[in-house]
Amino acid sequence: MTDIRSRVQAFASRLRFPKLFAITLAIFIFDVLVPDLIPFVDEILLALFTALLGSWKRRRDKPPQ
Repeated sequence: MTDIRSRVQAFASRLRFPKLFAITLAIFIFDVLVPDLIPFVDEILLALFTALLGSWKRRRDKPPQ
């Protein structure tokens, strides 16, 4: 369990907006569990937005010239 937690913390530390990613992921999981009128449309959009936030890494500092 601690290995999973350390991997998640290492992944989140490299993200530009880790709290926004966590909130979006929580909303996505909640949305998947609660049935809705138009199936899969909002789940697909939230999944894409969560994937976008998950792939957004911090900018590397430019090396001095």
